[in-house]
Amino acid sequence: MAPLRLIFGYFGEHSMLLYDAVKWLFRPPFRLRLFLDQMEFVGVGSLPIILLVGFFSGAVASQQAIAALEIFRQERYVGATVGLSLAQELAPVFTALMITARAGSGMATELGSMRITEQIDALSTFAVNPVQYLVSPRLVATFLMMPVMTMVFNVVGLFGAYLYAIYLKQVDLGQFIEYYTYWTDPKDYIIGATKAAVFGIAVALTACYQGFNVRGGAKEVGLATTRAVVAGSVSVLVLDYFLIDIFHILWPYKS
Repeated sequence: MAPLRLIFGYFGEHSMLLYDAVKWLFRPPFRLRLFLDQMEFVGVGSLPIILLVGFFSGAVASQQAIAALEIFRQERYVGATVGLSLAQELAPVFTALMITARAGSGMATELGSMRITEQIDALSTFAVNPVQYLVSPRLVATFLMMPVMTMVFNVVGLFGAYLYAIYLKQVDLGQFIEYYTYWTDPKDYIIGATKAAVFGIAVALTACYQGFNVRGGAKEVGLATTRAVVAGSVSVLVLDYFLIDIFHILWPYKS
């Protein structure tokens, strides 16, 4: 019973923090600058690593797809294979993991440092709600910027796949584009973007929860950051399993 109590307590505390963050989101004062700063931190700050990982992920996906398709002499399907895998799986999941490692760890560290230096308590002293000031902007920024970064990952990944397939493996350009456009629909990108938005909530919520609940000294801040990255990454992968099943029921693959 103790592990179950621990798990339900953990989800309950996260749910309460999410409820408070959403509740305070619609109450004045509305500090637009905080939201824009967080969007810049999550989106613009993560852009270099998304470009780098996206390009090589697309190239590797193309490499592996061609290696498998060559067995059946079906290399012409590499555009469709990589396009589908990027749109629904690789782009949203890898983007979420990269943002968890960079932005999620940063959020946990910043909030944890503010907690142990009593800056969060000082906000309450000045009649500023800490959840509204610190959690709501981070939650909204990650929710909005995760799908945007996922689309960037898609474009760069497809470019990497294109370069590898066309210039290194001499796959026919016409067939690459024809099968990609036939098998990949806008709904595949909508599924990927929706998953990314859900991942964004999970990543920001986990990071803020860990930072908010730091107790003790500087060592605890480091441990909270580690927990934020681990819990955020695990939550992304677990959510991905359930979301992809739900979306495939709603929108089956094209036959």
